[in-house]
Amino acid sequence: MLFSRSFILALTALLPLINPIGSALVFLGLVRDEPAAVYRQLARKIAFSTFGFLIVIEFLGSLLLAFFGISLPVVQVTGGIVIAATAWALLFEKDANASNRAKHQEIEGSAPTEHEDLNDKIFYPFTFPITAGPGTLVVTITLSAHATASSLIEKGEAYGGIALAAAVLSASVYLCYGYAPKLIKAVSPATVHGILRVMAFILMCIGVQIAWNGMSLLGMVLPMHH
Repeated sequence: MLFSRSFILALTALLPLINPIGSALVFLGLVRDEPAAVYRQLARKIAFSTFGFLIVIEFLGSLLLAFFGISLPVVQVTGGIVIAATAWALLFEKDANASNRAKHQEIEGSAPTEHEDLNDKIFYPFTFPITAGPGTLVVTITLSAHATASSLIEKGEAYGGIALAAAVLSASVYLCYGYAPKLIKAVSPATVHGILRVMAFILMCIGVQIAWNGMSLLGMVLPMHH
């Protein structure tokens, strides 16, 4: 009972934050015109990275923050700024940039390098903060904290439920990211362009909101230290 309740709670809490379909559109905007095989390869690595990230945060998140003396509001502020900056770059990217990148690639023969560059971005920014951002971090730590309040057996069931939710979400990330081009295949390029811009704007708003929430919490905490 606790296992299934923990699974449903984690899934419903994390699904809107990870948002595989919405994040896939952002991912599509960053990867652009790569072959389908590259999309699936990147998606597989990002899915494993996302699962590993969620599991590490589930078991070690609060301990790591306490070890480094980092508060959750600080994570929210910093992560929110990173998300907003990523969205800003995507929102105002000129079409000429893609052309220049392709032209440079043609001159230098750097297609493999581009793939290597994408592989270098598996964790940052593809996994964190695009797929699993600071909101996911905070929620996962909160779910983990609730799990530690139970007995050993119940804690194991709760952790197992969260881990299963992480696996399901990671699988959905693979499907949405790996087949992102097919999600918008029937849509015209102009519509895709507009959707990507809208998603970038929404992503920037989410980043600003997360940062604002963190600053609000810091504003409540700071007067207490005076």
